[in-house]
Amino acid sequence: MAGQFQIRCINKNDRLNAYERITHVGGRGTTQWKLDTATVIGRIERGEEAFFVSRPQGDTVEVIVSVSRFGNKYLKTTADGDEPNNLLSLPECP
Repeated sequence: MAGQFQIRCINKNDRLNAYERITHVGGRGTTQWKLDTATVIGRIERGEEAFFVSRPQGDTVEVIVSVSRFGNKYLKTTADGDEPNNLLSLPECP
C-alpha cells in the first residue's frame, strides 16, 4: 500500500438530498489534494491507498467502501458508534 491519507473536507452534490451524496473528498499533506469519490473507491479497492478521518477525541476512523441496496458504491467510515456520520460532518472543500 502506497500510503494513508487523512480526509479533512468533502463536497456534496445536493444538500437537500436525504442521502447527502459525497462527490469529492480532500485533505492536506505536503500539498493540498482533492479527489472524486470514484477515484478514492478504486484506490481503496485495489489496495493502493488507505483513507481515514480524525475524530474530535483524537483517534482515527478508517474510510471504507460500501454498497447501497441499489448496488451503488460509496464511501463511509467504519462503525464507531458515533453520530453524526464522520464524513458528513467534515467541512466543505474549497
